[in-house]
Amino acid sequence: MKRIDLLHHFETHGCRFVREGGSHTVYINPVARKVTAIPRHREVNEFLAIKICKDPDIPRPDV
Repeated sequence: MKRIDLLHHFETHGCRFVREGGSHTVYINPVARKVTAIPRHREVNEFLAIKICKDPDIPRPDV
């Protein structure tokens, strides 16, 4: 899955951008008060995308 699509998925489900790290982008789900990091690769593995979406309690993306 493309990273930009994953970021769009996070933002459409209410997650907010927190900061850019060295190799990750950090997002928070303000409703669940959970944080996750998204790696800065052009492509994100399907299984990793599903795991990243489980951390802040948002539905899995259509991969």
